[in-house]
Amino acid sequence: MVERTRFDTAECPVARSVDAVGDWWSLLIVRDAFDGSRRFGEFQRSLGVAKNILSARLKALVDQGILQVSPVGAYNEYVLTAKGEALFPVIVALRQWGEAFAFEAGEPHSELLDRRDGKPLRPLEIHAADGRIVTPEATVVRKVGFEED
Repeated sequence: MVERTRFDTAECPVARSVDAVGDWWSLLIVRDAFDGSRRFGEFQRSLGVAKNILSARLKALVDQGILQVSPVGAYNEYVLTAKGEALFPVIVALRQWGEAFAFEAGEPHSELLDRRDGKPLRPLEIHAADGRIVTPEATVVRKVGFEED
């Protein structure tokens, strides 16, 4: 079996984030947790994933501090922590990207709606500290150990 490349000590925040939640099952588990799933069986029914894979991903998300286990009667529930809830913009960004590029025009798909007014959310935008919208061309990454000329 091939060992997975680890990025948990990388200098890049994107690489470390992918190391923590980068596989599709983990992101879909987080998505389902935002949608209200709490119990192992709920995740399993929603995702159709093998129990051993689900068990391993839930354990990893708990180990990363993204979910916490909360005993409720005879069952355990998996609840998002503050660290897990901070993934909400990531899930929304993936959803909005998928709505824009992964479906044919008019093809039905699930929608994320504002609970208060029942309307879809506005597209996410990235803002500079002064409030203006920034695009990739308007940003630069300062890498560790490299000085700008």
